[in-house]
Amino acid sequence: MRSLHIDFSHNLRESLASDEIAAVLKDPSGLLWLDLTTGDECRAILEDVFRFHPLAIEDCFDGVVDPPKIDDYGDYLFIISQSVASLDPTGRLDLSEVDLFLGSNYVVTSSPAAIQPLEELFERARANPQVLKRGADFLAHSILDALVDLLLPAVEAMDEQIDDIEQRLLDHPDKSILPEILLFKRNALRLRRSILPQRDLVNHLSRGEYSQLIRAEAQIFYRDIYDHIVRVDEMLDGLRDLADGALSSYLSAVNNRMNEVMKALSVVASIFLPLTLIASIFGTNLDYSPFGLSFKAGFWLMLAGMIALSAALILFFRRRGWF
Repeated sequence: MRSLHIDFSHNLRESLASDEIAAVLKDPSGLLWLDLTTGDECRAILEDVFRFHPLAIEDCFDGVVDPPKIDDYGDYLFIISQSVASLDPTGRLDLSEVDLFLGSNYVVTSSPAAIQPLEELFERARANPQVLKRGADFLAHSILDALVDLLLPAVEAMDEQIDDIEQRLLDHPDKSILPEILLFKRNALRLRRSILPQRDLVNHLSRGEYSQLIRAEAQIFYRDIYDHIVRVDEMLDGLRDLADGALSSYLSAVNNRMNEVMKALSVVASIFLPLTLIASIFGTNLDYSPFGLSFKAGFWLMLAGMIALSAALILFFRRRGWF
């Protein structure tokens, strides 16, 4: 647990105890930023000091990544946002949940693990109190904006990944590419399912629906976040189309390769079928078989005929473009 508080005289304090947090909440001219992680002490502060709704507190500590949403509790908003925790090109896309309580003179953030953009923003606020001077609504904007800014590098990394897959499809479409394409499609779908509710969430924040907590001068900054999310969403749509195209290309390449194999097998079978028939006829041990049993040159004549027939069939197939 860590905290920053700035009062009306722009004096900055940090690492406040529970009783100090309760005291500064009574000061409407100041601003408190409390950043929490999971733990009984953090839960107790939310319950006893802030007296947040039990359902909102439960969402903070339920141990799962909840979908983005916004709940209006009158004198404060409870916001669940998501961001990219990690993106391994060979693994599953991991999302991280960040919970945010927005009041008139405080912002409370909670996450199960440290998130780099929030770490950087907290250190920047500690070094430069100007980050806190503009009010709780602007601080909440800065937090959400930092989380959304993580989306663009993730989408750009996915763009490079699909480019690599397409290049390998052109060079050598082996069977190891199919699991990568399917994993890519699942990651893109997972990220889009996270982005869509966040887009709606930020849209509500930017339209003046919560004017008691978000002032008009701050709403335009939330619209900027909305524009960023829309841009990422459009890029994801393009990546999904590229993934569908890569899957179609892979299946076409596999079908073409299978057709080539079947064509080669058909040509070989077409050549050996008449040879097998000739060998069967001339191989009968009967007196009235072709050339007779005593004709010594019969074997060589049969072999020459089989070679000539094979050459003729190969020449025929090549002229027809079958081989």
